[in-house]
Amino acid sequence: MENRPKRLEFHLGGFGKAVPLLTAAAMIAWAAFSQSNVNGYVLAFFAALVAGVLFAKDEKAYGEALVYGLGKPMFAVIVLSVMLAAISGKLISSSGAVQTIAAYVVAAGLTGRFFVAATFLITCLLAFATGTSVGTYFVVIPILFPVGVMAGAAPEFMIGAIVSGAAFGDNLGPISDTTIASSTTQRADLGTVVRTRMRYSLPAAAGALILFLIFARDTEAGEALGGAEAVAKPVSLVMLIVPVVIIAACLMRRHLITALSYGILAGIAAGLISGIYKVSDIVSFPGGFSVDGLIISSVTGTAGTVAMLIAVFSLLGVLERSGLFEDVGALLSRFAKSERSAEATIVLSTGILSMVTGVISVAIVALGDLVNDIGEKAGVDRYRRANLLDCTGCVFCFLAPWTVHCVIPAQQTAAFGEGFSVAPASVPFVNYYSICMLVILAAAIITGYGRKRQTGADRWRQRNTMR
Repeated sequence: MENRPKRLEFHLGGFGKAVPLLTAAAMIAWAAFSQSNVNGYVLAFFAALVAGVLFAKDEKAYGEALVYGLGKPMFAVIVLSVMLAAISGKLISSSGAVQTIAAYVVAAGLTGRFFVAATFLITCLLAFATGTSVGTYFVVIPILFPVGVMAGAAPEFMIGAIVSGAAFGDNLGPISDTTIASSTTQRADLGTVVRTRMRYSLPAAAGALILFLIFARDTEAGEALGGAEAVAKPVSLVMLIVPVVIIAACLMRRHLITALSYGILAGIAAGLISGIYKVSDIVSFPGGFSVDGLIISSVTGTAGTVAMLIAVFSLLGVLERSGLFEDVGALLSRFAKSERSAEATIVLSTGILSMVTGVISVAIVALGDLVNDIGEKAGVDRYRRANLLDCTGCVFCFLAPWTVHCVIPAQQTAAFGEGFSVAPASVPFVNYYSICMLVILAAAIITGYGRKRQTGADRWRQRNTMR
């Protein structure tokens, strides 16, 4: 039998255990109020780690918990993806492809809020097909975001449309990790989960589309374009091979790291063959112990985001080893007395853990058994439970400004310059899909929309499935 590590204990009991999380929350609020960039969130999470040391009873165990968090496979995947995506994005943006596409978009009249709405729909389709929200950011933002801003759309609404579309794909996509996790933890058929989830996700998507068409703010397209028509280079469109290869690899179920790598290789080859780039543009050693070129500048530009991810996953290790996740679930489960209160408990516990962990699938897996227990006792159908788990994660995790769904898009916008930059704290307010889904979830619990009562036969079949 595998030995489980001893629970990490803190001075002052529950308060001491919560100190790292409270410190992070206070610093994040300060950073958000000050409209800080990613570096403000870096300070918040490192301050939380340092504060926790003062209350840990066993400093060695505390250090081991930090390392445990960094040992999670998701950490390596996200960090490497951020770096590789920065390279692939730079290959596209430095080629002139963005300005060229923007010139054509303006000429076609697809500007302002109409481009925002189109971006939302395109992102929905890509995220649904590939099953990855983070991967979708790396493909869509380097192209559609700057094109939209140049075509007269406000930067924050462009990022809101992209994050909203990614949330939709993560929520409904049959190959999304959250869809798979929510169905398997509740022992529910995947196809039926996707079919029943449409009653929540499609109305939320329709509501988001309407809100983008009504509220998306336009800028002056000609001024935003900034002379892009004068420097348009049709040959630069060859660099669109980068996102095409990445999307194709994702659709073939290749790993995200592999897909990004193939995209970079295809982009370098296309850039060199077409004459857009020289070898020295991509990598060079000018002497004096220095390295120059597109690749190294892209990687070093991700330092702030990588530093924040290090602190976030370290804190995640501390919170998990402290037993905070189990405590939250156990506390909320006391209120699950009826079907409606059980559904509210599922939403609250999943919402809290998805915000704390920043990874929806981690929260779903951590709460899977608890949700099974309280749902069964209250008579909540397995498909309803799976849908509540996933839809809740795609609300709270996407609306928390310190998660990858706000920080990575914000970091990518900063790469295009000050006029394009969007603060992480601004992203939740324009993520209309998650906002609409929050309204739908509240209405579903209060009115019973989408609820199916379990019959005796349903319970008998479920017990046999669990054996």
